[in-house]
Amino acid sequence: MTPFAKLGLSNQLTKTLEKSGYNKPTPIQLQVIPLMLQGYDIVGIAQTGTGKTAAFVLPLLERLKANQNKAIPKHCGALIIVPTRELAKQIDDNIDKYGASTYHQRACIVGGMKYPRQIKRLNQGLDILVATPGRLEDHLKSGNLSLAKTETIILDEADQMLDLGFFPAIRRIVKQAPKARQTVLLSATMPKPIRALAAELLDNPRDVAVTPQSTPVERIEQAVMLMDKPEKRPFLLQALKNQFRTIIFTRTKHGADQLVKYLLKQGVTASAIHGNKSQNARQRTLDAFRKGEEHILIATDIAARGIDIPDVSLVVNYDVPTTPEAYVHRIGRTARAGRDGRAITLCAPEERKHLCDIERLIKIKLPIENAQVGEIDENAYNPMKALAKPVAKPVSKSRPKKHRKGGSTERTEKKSDREWFDKKRKPKVRKPAGRRKAEAGKNSNGGQQHKRGDQPRKKGGNKNPPRGPARNRAHD
Repeated sequence: MTPFAKLGLSNQLTKTLEKSGYNKPTPIQLQVIPLMLQGYDIVGIAQTGTGKTAAFVLPLLERLKANQNKAIPKHCGALIIVPTRELAKQIDDNIDKYGASTYHQRACIVGGMKYPRQIKRLNQGLDILVATPGRLEDHLKSGNLSLAKTETIILDEADQMLDLGFFPAIRRIVKQAPKARQTVLLSATMPKPIRALAAELLDNPRDVAVTPQSTPVERIEQAVMLMDKPEKRPFLLQALKNQFRTIIFTRTKHGADQLVKYLLKQGVTASAIHGNKSQNARQRTLDAFRKGEEHILIATDIAARGIDIPDVSLVVNYDVPTTPEAYVHRIGRTARAGRDGRAITLCAPEERKHLCDIERLIKIKLPIENAQVGEIDENAYNPMKALAKPVAKPVSKSRPKKHRKGGSTERTEKKSDREWFDKKRKPKVRKPAGRRKAEAGKNSNGGQQHKRGDQPRKKGGNKNPPRGPARNRAHD
C-alpha cells in the first residue's frame, strides 16, 4: 500500500500522483487529508511551499470518484475562494493535474476575464469552482450561480484576504451556503484577527499546525543589507549577476514599473507584474518567467502568493514589507520542493522599524550587513561616485547693476524662469468694443490741440489722406 493510499485515497488517484512525481505526502497532507475525508472543519497553518494545495484538492477529487452524481446547473459542489487571480489559476492547474483520471466539471472564475464564457460554464453546473471574491459575488448577485447545494467551502491564504479587505464579501458569500457544510481554512500565517473570523465561519474546527506560526523555511539563506535608498539600485545590479531566476518585490506598482525601466537602461531584461496589469499580460509574464524565457520578475505583494516556480534561486526585497506576514510569503517563493534558496532584503534607515517587526514575528535575528558596494569589491561599481551630482556654482546674491541712460534704468540680469513663465501665461485682456470706441473718440476729440501732421487718423475716415499742400489746407 502506497503512503497516499494509507491516508484514504483510492488506487486510481494515487497512481495519478505517482505519475506526477508525488510519492510521499508532506506533513500538512498527512494531517489534513484524513480529517477532510472524515468531514471535519479545519484550520491549517503550514509553511508556504509545503503542499497545502494538494492537501485540500485530493480529498475533493476522492469524494467525486465515490459520488458520481451529475453536477446541477448553476450550482457547485465545492467552492475554493482565493485572494488573487494567479493563485486561482495555479490551483485550477493543480486540480487538472491531480484529477487527470477522475471525471469532474470545474471552472476558474476571476476578474479581468469576459463574462459570457464564465456564465456558460456556470450554467452547465460544476463539481469544483475556484474563484476570487469580487467576481464570485458578481455572479451570485446576477443569479448566474447558487451556493444552495455547496457542500465544501475552502478559504486559501485567508490572512491575505483579510489584508485586502475581502472578509465582508466572504461573510456575505458564506451566508448563502448551507449551514451543514464543511469549511476549511488554510494559510501560512494565522494572526489573531484571522483566528476570530475563523471561529465565526467554522464549526468546531480541528487545528493543524505542522510548523510554528510564520516561521520561514530553514533552507532559505536570509540576509539584510543596510543602505540608503539611492544605493539600492546600483547594489541590485550587482546582486543580479550570475543569478538564474530572481523575483524582486517592491511596495508599490509605480515602483515596480520604474525599476523595470532602470534595469532596461542598464541592459538587464526584466518584467513587472502587479494589479494594474491586465490578466492576460500578467499571465504572459508569468508563463515567460516559468519557462525560463525571462529570468527577472519584479512584482508587488500580489505575487507573494500563488507563484509556484521551483527554480527560483533568489528573492530580493527591494522594499521592506510593511506587514511582517508578507515577508514570510515573499521569501517563500524560493527554496520550494526541497530546494535551497536565498533571500536578500535591502533596508534603508527609515525602514528599520518594519525589519524589527519581521524579526519579532519570525523569532529570528536576521544577519545584518552595512552594505556599501565599494566596500565589498574595490574594483566594483561604486554607487556613491556614480550618483554624485556636479557641484553647482554659487549664485551671487548681490543686487543687479543699474545704468542710467536718458533718465531710465535698465536691469542687466535676466528675469528668473518663473517670472518669464508667469509673463507668458498672463492673458491679454481685451477691452469691450464700446469702451474702445469711447477711448478712441476721447483721444481724437478730447479738446487737445494737435500739431499739423500729428493728428491721429480717425476711425472710419479716409484711409488715404491727401499729402503735401492739400493735407496742410485741411487744417486752415
